[in-house]
Amino acid sequence: MPADPARERVGVTGHINLTRDTEVLVADAIRAELHRISDRPVRGVTCLAAGTDQIFARTILEMGGRYEVILPARDYRAAVIAPEQRAGFDELLARAATVVHTGYDRSGTPAFVAANRELVRRVQWLVAVWDGEPGCHAAATDRTVDRARRHGIPVSVLWPTGARRRPPEA
Repeated sequence: MPADPARERVGVTGHINLTRDTEVLVADAIRAELHRISDRPVRGVTCLAAGTDQIFARTILEMGGRYEVILPARDYRAAVIAPEQRAGFDELLARAATVVHTGYDRSGTPAFVAANRELVRRVQWLVAVWDGEPGCHAAATDRTVDRARRHGIPVSVLWPTGARRRPPEA
């Protein structure tokens, strides 16, 4: 029998470049999945990246849960979070029950991989907002899903009908 996510941690991984319409679909899908796996508010774990991670954090709060944040690097906010998204990031970071740092100073693939590994280490269930396509780097969603599965962690893959990704910014 899988761990009860209401008493354990549910992590999230997923795409960052979601269209506006997809963000609504993803929030609904995450909400439905969290209700499916637990009848109580869950404890979430997120790296608080744009897109899926922040939608997950907001949904956890709406549902009365709490979450912890794993920051990949000390410069993460300045280096990765777009200036127009920093206020939302700051608010979600301030509402985190716990903030864990990987120890990296600079953001980049090694820091992101370390954060994903720490996330998988801390959770008993993983929710992945993933279109099923292979990623292009070692910290991509598919790698985190594979790692969780190798460690025997149940994975819920969500990609709602009509969901779309924006092209990566140049």
